Amino acid sequence: MMKKYISIIVVILTGLATLNLVSCSQGSAGEGRLMVAVTILPQAGFVEAVGGDKVDVVVMVPPGASPHTYEVTPDQMASLSKARIYAEVGSPVEFELAWMDKLIAVNKSMLVVDCSQGIPLLEMTAEENEGENITEEQHTGLDPHIWLSVKNVRIMASNICAGLVQVDTENKAYYENNLASYLDLLDKLDADLTADLANITNRNFIVVHPSFGYFAHDYNLNQMSLEQNGKEPDADYTVRLIEKAKELSIKVIFVSPQYGQKSAELIAREIGGEVAIIDPLAKDFIGNMHKIESAVKQSLQQKDE
Repeated sequence: MMKKYISIIVVILTGLATLNLVSCSQGSAGEGRLMVAVTILPQAGFVEAVGGDKVDVVVMVPPGASPHTYEVTPDQMASLSKARIYAEVGSPVEFELAWMDKLIAVNKSMLVVDCSQGIPLLEMTAEENEGENITEEQHTGLDPHIWLSVKNVRIMASNICAGLVQVDTENKAYYENNLASYLDLLDKLDADLTADLANITNRNFIVVHPSFGYFAHDYNLNQMSLEQNGKEPDADYTVRLIEKAKELSIKVIFVSPQYGQKSAELIAREIGGEVAIIDPLAKDFIGNMHKIESAVKQSLQQKDE
């Protein structure tokens, strides 16, 4: 009988040990791979393009969440403790302003890469209300959405490559070759977008949240935002924006999956238009930029007809 009890105890202890090993391995990098933490999903695409099969990526702001409001979970903090690199966006994204010091404190040994290094930041703009009209733009702070520019992503990917090389010097050639291939794809993307948008006459489009300022800047477009300093528009501003949309023959109001559509639907009804979705936080940057350009171009062509 005693031998039977001992055998049972051994089986239980062995099972617990196995379970412990499995649970400890969850969230850690695969064998021989570097764990790289990033703030937003597009950065995961950049890291994977450069790092290839030598990296695993942890994304702090999950799909569907906004980097302006998201709060880190305890499980994410635990995962972060295993990261070798944190690639921060580096522009004034609210998530990083609120959390970077806490994230670094969890893992002081990880290399922090500033993806924005070398990128000239644009100022956020809002339409200035003057009397009954929406006239000149006023500056409202630096625009954090640097990843929505092909030219900026070239720099972000290069910064990520430099960080990977710093931590993993032995694979320098591998990372640099991957970077060169990715930069070629980005050059082609930039040329395609430039050509597709070159001959549009009416270049104004309306979005709920002003994520697309760098995209608009790169291709000589004008982004107009429903939000006022990150908040729902007031009644007076809404009326003026509707009048401006009618004046410019705008028929599409763009929304992002991370934000509500109520105000966009209201304005779309008033102008006899429609609401369309474009995502500023999709992982597949190249594919997503084609989708954004196509949607915006279609809306601009509606105005030219």
